[in-house]
Amino acid sequence: MDRRDLLTIGEVAARSGVSVPTVRFYEEKGLIASTRTAGNQRRYSRHTLRRIAVVRAGQRFGLTLAELAEAFAVLPHDRPPTKRDWIRMSRRWHDLLTERIEAMKRVRDGLTDCIGCGCLSLATCPVYNADDALSREGPGPRRWPAGARSSVAGSRPGGSGGAD
Repeated sequence: MDRRDLLTIGEVAARSGVSVPTVRFYEEKGLIASTRTAGNQRRYSRHTLRRIAVVRAGQRFGLTLAELAEAFAVLPHDRPPTKRDWIRMSRRWHDLLTERIEAMKRVRDGLTDCIGCGCLSLATCPVYNADDALSREGPGPRRWPAGARSSVAGSRPGGSGGAD
């Protein structure tokens, strides 16, 4: 590889829009890799910029760094990934992202009525939680994003609203 094809950590940070500590952090997490000069300075291949772009996009869409690192494990570190490499990597995310998209749609579509939290404070709550039955399943929202059941044991508020 030509030395002119290698970027300093500052160049990578400036070109990718992340800070130098973030570049180091991504390297520590195995998302990107560098080589070292004789003076022990980091140098990055130009294709590192694409990896960082994918990391930032993945995070924006809810992927964790661990999920990103797992997917990146199929990409070569010693050469720029080919189109086939990127396709192979993206297949690993397909089902995960599809599941998250469907969960977000359920939340989006349900927000106009309530968020299924069990607070019982909405007079028109579409998911009546009689006697706070959902609390037996643990803390947090019990209806979303998993399991979009329409009622607890068929109970509905019957227009009378719930307890505050």
